[in-house]
Amino acid sequence: MNLHAFHKITAAWISGAALILAAHAVQASDTPATLDGTTLVTADKVKELQAKGATVVDARVANEYADAHIKGAINIPYKEKSAKAPDFDASQDSWDIAKMPADKNAHVVIYCNAGECWKSYKASKMAAKAGYKNIHWFRGGFPEWKGKGYPTE
Repeated sequence: MNLHAFHKITAAWISGAALILAAHAVQASDTPATLDGTTLVTADKVKELQAKGATVVDARVANEYADAHIKGAINIPYKEKSAKAPDFDASQDSWDIAKMPADKNAHVVIYCNAGECWKSYKASKMAAKAGYKNIHWFRGGFPEWKGKGYPTE
């Protein structure tokens, strides 16, 4: 192999590795597709659950909630300082779980801004860990809800 061919192969390999690393970095910041102990739901299912009396919890910060939220949702802001990762350290965060329904068998939907917003993932995980049996994690969150044209306030 001549030196020119070696440089071309090396440059191609480095470019490919950089693309793989960049793609992984983007994926690493997105929430996982599933969460044990919860049910992943869509906007359509949230609307159905809400009509049947489920509590809908907006885990976004207060000013986001004040700007607009799912009609009828309550705000229990998840204040995160932990890593945006499935194995986050909940002790670094704060979330007032006492504002959740007292009945741990109640159906509760938890949402935030989807994708890179980890607040609903973390709140859902904490609720399931606290013994809530019917946590519905709305991964698509407020953007999906608005995209469907469903009621906001």
